[in-house]
Formats: sequence, structure tokens, C-alpha cells
Amino acid sequence: MKLDDILSAAGKYKARTRVGRGTGSGQGKTSGRGSKGYHSRPGSNRAFGFEGGQNPMLKRIPKRGFSNENFRVEYEVVNLACLQEKFEDGARVDAAALVKARLISGPAALVKILGTGELTKKLTVAAKKFSKSAAEKIAQAGGSVELV
Repeated sequence: MKLDDILSAAGKYKARTRVGRGTGSGQGKTSGRGSKGYHSRPGSNRAFGFEGGQNPMLKRIPKRGFSNENFRVEYEVVNLACLQEKFEDGARVDAAALVKARLISGPAALVKILGTGELTKKLTVAAKKFSKSAAEKIAQAGGSVELV
């Protein structure tokens, strides 16, 4: 008999250990849980940071200051130089077009257009925010700005 003769699925999966089925099984009596104590009983899983009842470290450390991390709004920024490079004259630049040009991650992303670089093409740009310099440069090139 060769290994090739065995079905490919045979021996692929290990059977789960059935505990509490007599001493002959090797997992009888206490079912591999040891003897007595908190962990030998059902429902024995501690909460994260539990330190046996003493005041946990996270509660002992003083809390100071304020973090705006949960409330800040993050924008994906696109510079005018990128628009100059990726789009043709007279094109409409919106979230879908920016995704297609691989300048932003997805169509739901909040976009801010910044004024770094020069723009010579007439573009209609639709975005959530514009810097002052970007809006001026787009208007100078004959394009228009649309706030979404």
C-alpha cells in the first residue's frame, strides 16, 4: 500500500477530542481541566485586565487631558499637480473619477483639494473641501469648483 492509494481527504482532519468519556480515554473524570478552582468550572473566563479583584492597572493610572481621535474628520487630500497629470482638459473631477485615477481609496471618501502645483487645464472639480489657493487656481485656469 502506498500513500498515493489513500484518499486525499483521509487523515486531513484530526478528530476532535471527546472529553468526559471515562478514564480509559485519557480525558475522563476532570476532562483535562485539572482539579478544583475557578478554571475547572463552566463559565470560567476572566474579563480583559482582570487582576484577581485588586484595582486594575488601567484604573490606577491617572487620566488627564482630552483626545479628539474619536470625533475628528479625516480627509483624503489631492493636490492640483495630480489633477493636472491625471485628467484631460474639460473633464469633470468627482469622487468616482478620483477613484478611477487611483488618487483616493473609495467613492465614499471625504476629499480636500489642495493648491500644490500648477493647473492649466479647464476642470470642473467637485469635492467636500478646497483650500483657498486651490479654488483660486482652478478659477484662474477657467474651471469651476463645486462643493459636495
